[in-house]
Amino acid sequence: MSSMSGKAVLVTGGSRGVGAATAVRFAREGADVAFTYVQGEDRAREVAARIEAAGGKALALRADAGSAGDAAGAVEWAADALGRLDVLVNNVGVGVLGPLETLTLAEVDRVLAVNVRAAFLASQAAVARMERGGRIVTVGTCMTQRVPGPGGTLYATSKAALVGLTKALARELGDRGITANIVHPGPTDTDMNPADGPYAGPQIQLTALGRFGTAEEVAAVVTFLAGPDAAYVTGAEFSVDGGHAA
Repeated sequence: MSSMSGKAVLVTGGSRGVGAATAVRFAREGADVAFTYVQGEDRAREVAARIEAAGGKALALRADAGSAGDAAGAVEWAADALGRLDVLVNNVGVGVLGPLETLTLAEVDRVLAVNVRAAFLASQAAVARMERGGRIVTVGTCMTQRVPGPGGTLYATSKAALVGLTKALARELGDRGITANIVHPGPTDTDMNPADGPYAGPQIQLTALGRFGTAEEVAAVVTFLAGPDAAYVTGAEFSVDGGHAA
C-alpha cells in the first residue's frame, strides 16, 4: 500500500513549478489531490491529467490567494469535494523584488496577502476539518535564512513570517496530533526561475552543490513531511537549497 493511500490533500498554487510537482508526487503516493490555481486553465488541466495518470483523483479550483474568501474557501471546497482533508500544503506565493524605496503600498499589500494571510487563513480553515494525524506543510524560501543581496526585503519579510506561523501552529496543534513544518527551497528550476535563465549564474554560485534544484526534489521533502514516517516531526524547518544557507 502506498504511504498516502486514502489521504486527501490540498496544494495551493498547484498548477506549475513546485506546486505541480508536489501534487503529482502525492498522487503517486496514493492520495487524492485538490489544487488551486489563479490563471492558466490549460496548465491546470495538464496537472490534473498527470494526477489522474498517477492514480489519484484530481480536483482543480480557480482561487485567488489574495482574496481572504478564496484562501479559506478553497479549503472548504477541497474538504467537501474529497470528503475529508488530511494534508494542507501552503505553496502559493508571489515574489516582488526591487529596491526598498521603489516598492509601492499596493505591492506590499499584495505580497503579504498572498504569502502570509492566505497561509494563515488556509491553515485556520484546514484544522477545523482535520482529524488527528493531519499535516500542514508550508513552502518558504532559502531567503529566510540567507539574503544574498539587495532587493529582497519584501519577499524575505513575507516568507520569514511563515516560519513564525509554522512554529506557532506546531505548538497550538500538537495535542491534537497535527503537525506543521516548513520547507525552504533554494534556487529551483521552474518556469519562473529557469536554471538556464539570465539570473541563474549568480544563484548557482551561492549553492554548495553548484546547481539548481528540481521541483521534484522539493516535492519529495514535502511529501515526506506529510507521510507516516514524519509523525514525530513538527515545528521544523527543512532546507532543500543545495547548501545555499551553509
